Order: sequence, then C-alpha cells, then structure tokens
Amino acid sequence: MIRFSLIIATLWLTLPASAETVVAARTIRAQTILTAADLAMIDGNVPGAIATIDEAIGLEARVMLYTGRPISQADIGPAAIIDRNQIVPLIYNHGGLTISADGRAMSRASVGEVVRVMNLSSRTTVSGVVAPDGSIHVGGIAAH
Repeated sequence: MIRFSLIIATLWLTLPASAETVVAARTIRAQTILTAADLAMIDGNVPGAIATIDEAIGLEARVMLYTGRPISQADIGPAAIIDRNQIVPLIYNHGGLTISADGRAMSRASVGEVVRVMNLSSRTTVSGVVAPDGSIHVGGIAAH
C-alpha cells in the first residue's frame, strides 16, 4: 500500500502544470479594440499564444480573430493613431533646427512604430516614428 501511494505521488508530481490560453470568444474584425467580452480562456498551453486576458484588453486586433482560435502576440498590438492616407505633420528636429511639413501616411501605425509618409510638398517618401501627438518625426535625434 505504501509503494502504491509513492507511485501515485511520484506521478502526480511529474505531471505538467495545467496552463490556459486566450482565445477569441467571437469572430473579431481587424482594427477592433479588444475588451474582456471579446476573449475567453481554454485549458492547454499553445506555444506563442498569450496566457492571460489582461495582456490583450485594450489592444487592437491586427488580423481577423476567429472564434475559439488562440490569439498570439503577433495578432494584436497597440491601437493605431495614424490611418492610411491621413494627413500628418512631418517634423525634423536636429540641434536647434526644426522643420515641419505636411505628409500623407502610407499605412496605419501606432505610437512608436515606423511609418512611411509622402511629403506633400516634394512628393518624396520618407520614414519616421509616430509620436504620441500623432506627428511623424523623421531624421535627426527624435527618430532614433
């Protein structure tokens, strides 16, 4: 009887810990801001999938999320504040020199992301970093 108890105890200690994975509770379109009602938990550990609902709440779906499918970090991200074709201020700041111009965003982007923008004056396409105020910082120190 003691031997049987030791075997059971040994098996119990070597079993993997149960993990949970976040899945979509319903089909969610890309560009939707996620809420707790959009998400559910399932048993099991799916590699690359997020493990807690708190990690996803308030983020934006970057792709279509289907009911019951695990959600990975690549599927979600910060909400975009710049839309494609939106007119945005371009800012170049280096030392004491600041130059600004209007540009047209070539894609959607969130704060801190690099986005391509066409300068409306010169028709030149440049890349810059999205600032929290929605401006695009190109070149100089602010873009690094």
